Amino acid sequence: MTTTENQIELDLISKLEDLKYTYRPDIRDRAALEKNFRQHFEALNRVHLTDAEFARLLESIVTPDVFAAAKHLRERNSFERDDGTPLYYTLVNIKDWCKNNFEVVNQLRISTDYSHHRYDVILLINGVPVVQIELKTLAISPRRAMQQIVDYKNDPGNGYTKTLLCFLQLFIVSNRSDTWYFANNNSRHFSFNADERFLPLYQFAAEDNSKITHLDSFSDAFLVKCTLGQMISRYMVLVASEQKLLMMRPYQIYAVKAIVECIHQRCGNGYIWHTTGSGKTLTSFKASTLLKDNPDIDKLLTSTQN
Repeated sequence: MTTTENQIELDLISKLEDLKYTYRPDIRDRAALEKNFRQHFEALNRVHLTDAEFARLLESIVTPDVFAAAKHLRERNSFERDDGTPLYYTLVNIKDWCKNNFEVVNQLRISTDYSHHRYDVILLINGVPVVQIELKTLAISPRRAMQQIVDYKNDPGNGYTKTLLCFLQLFIVSNRSDTWYFANNNSRHFSFNADERFLPLYQFAAEDNSKITHLDSFSDAFLVKCTLGQMISRYMVLVASEQKLLMMRPYQIYAVKAIVECIHQRCGNGYIWHTTGSGKTLTSFKASTLLKDNPDIDKLLTSTQN
């Protein structure tokens, strides 16, 4: 008997609860989503906002520009309070993403001017929606879920552009057996091609490059709270020249981890071998970025050879 989509969804929520996410069945609409975000924002920044201030905060952070929202999520920002003083704030704990609050909501319905969409599962960090998971039954290809996301994003006035969903960083699609993920982006970097593929589109893998495709195994490897925080904060790259979000491939992530760990432990010389076209420049760039704050490093030079 084929497992229903609803059962796959409930099983995933149960799995996430095992991973210490807080399930929030009470968050099913835009008002509840914003109320929850406000509570987390005020607790994180140790402030109490007036209703007028919170409305202006939402107005200042909600944007149809995915790249701008991604930058805002990772930076310290400010806005003017009612009395004219500046409030410096972050949306999440950017110093230690593991110390954020991780929640899961399902069947969230967002209605805007012309769109009325319902989302299977969304993961929140400090009340900010950062991951959308769309599920299908085993008999249906996850590509159907990919197309659904594209269709949602192409709707005029959709929730991705007019609500807190603008902060979504990653999309995950799965029919339980087959699981893929890809970065959110503005429309010029976010489309289906004739072969029904996203570029880039990923399946997660272990260090030996064996694929991790079953949703339960993927959750254990990718959706653990600290791991997800690292995936978003450390292993996504914001390409300013193209206004584009990139997700590193699994082998690049393991390479960067090995480089950083080797230097921190003073293991001596080493090298990372990647084939032509595998993204050596991105690997070295990200490793350099993560090492730049190491006080023991006086000079950092990067070089890649084909």
